[in-house]
Amino acid sequence: MPPLPPGPTLLSPLGPLLLLAWTSFNIEPITLAAKYWYGSVFTLYLLPSSPVILVADRAVTHRVLVQSGAAFADRPPTNLPTAVFNGDRRTITTAAYGPLWRALRRNLTGGALHPSSLRRYAAVRADACKQQRWWGSGRPRASAPRRLPRVLQDVLRRHRRRRRGVHHRAAEGVPVVGGRVPGAWRVPAGDQAPVPAPVEAHDVAPAAAGEALRPSDTSTPDCYVDTDGGRNLTESEMVSLCSEFLSGGPDSTVTAMQWTMANLVVQREVVQAKLRAEINGIVAGEGGHVGEAHLPEMPYLKVVVLEGLRRHPPGRFMLPHAAAAAEVTIGGFSVPRHAAVNFTLGGMAMDAAVWRDPERFRPERFLPGGEGDGVDLTGRKEIKMMPFGAGRRICPGIEASLLHLEYFVASMVAAFEWREVPGEAVGLAEKLELTMVMRRQLRAIVVPCH
Repeated sequence: MPPLPPGPTLLSPLGPLLLLAWTSFNIEPITLAAKYWYGSVFTLYLLPSSPVILVADRAVTHRVLVQSGAAFADRPPTNLPTAVFNGDRRTITTAAYGPLWRALRRNLTGGALHPSSLRRYAAVRADACKQQRWWGSGRPRASAPRRLPRVLQDVLRRHRRRRRGVHHRAAEGVPVVGGRVPGAWRVPAGDQAPVPAPVEAHDVAPAAAGEALRPSDTSTPDCYVDTDGGRNLTESEMVSLCSEFLSGGPDSTVTAMQWTMANLVVQREVVQAKLRAEINGIVAGEGGHVGEAHLPEMPYLKVVVLEGLRRHPPGRFMLPHAAAAAEVTIGGFSVPRHAAVNFTLGGMAMDAAVWRDPERFRPERFLPGGEGDGVDLTGRKEIKMMPFGAGRRICPGIEASLLHLEYFVASMVAAFEWREVPGEAVGLAEKLELTMVMRRQLRAIVVPCH
């Protein structure tokens, strides 16, 4: 077999950066340096005995995730703390590639995330926007500085009512596990999915089930899970799947929305004004209220959202993949079975060979004639950016995320003019949490437009 890809050790010139990655779990600095020293495929030992193979090349990533998708569609073995929360790898993000994963993903994409289901929840999104307009109504022209309004989270409020029955108590034994395993609550690039709030399945799942059976808001439909072989879901599986659904996608979407709005504040007189003119030209005769039916008529809105995802992808790396069989290679190097394989999402979206002036927030690059014209977020033909991943494990919520981003960005821009706080420039510095968030939360002056 060919050797493993090369990579830094503590005794190499990149040793200090490797040590920083061990202590801070921020591997972006060592990744950038390792690509320069070792090429676009290299190995990082983020844990002493667990190599993580990093791919920092668009063409190689396309060959691995798309052209050889099945060969690298598995997940690496989970560690003890994360196993507590993912039902022993029985969630969509952590399940091994096979029948269980297919059944779980099919349930989600054919149920809660199916376009028909998303349309049925339009009333929830409209209600969130109505509360947003109420939040800004009657404010003086010189409004006090405000943080990004709660509308970013409000759309999830109704969906999360039943979450209280699942997440209202912490597991008594779980914090001990975290205390005994250094860094157990942090997730390096070679580990599994982000850890949700601690839960005790056997203690709270019955409460959640009882809450779900009570009469509730009938304006939103229930979604059901079809189980393999007609069996009932176990309590642990219910908690893990609900936690995955409620904790995964929403955080990434809210993060992306805040980054987009921050750039619109920075470029108020150009990008924000152009977007508002497009919106007003479509909804002017309807009281200025954006409806989801208006979104296909707003091409500039779409490219603003795309540029936000390119410039500030919520994650810099994917959830790790793993080889599903022995004796596979990447770029001529050996990949052990179950070894973690990851990809530099952020670096690809900033590749100067593809994107002109990549540091700049410039939505026009996605218009006809621009370098991003016709970009495919699924990466089937070519990978230029992949904020939702690519291949067999691409995020199943891509359509829902784009819908929420477009609808709420359009609604906020239609309702308010967003201005910088005098003497307080919007900071675009980043901070790594479960997603790449703004180091300083967005504060802006909001002036009602109607």
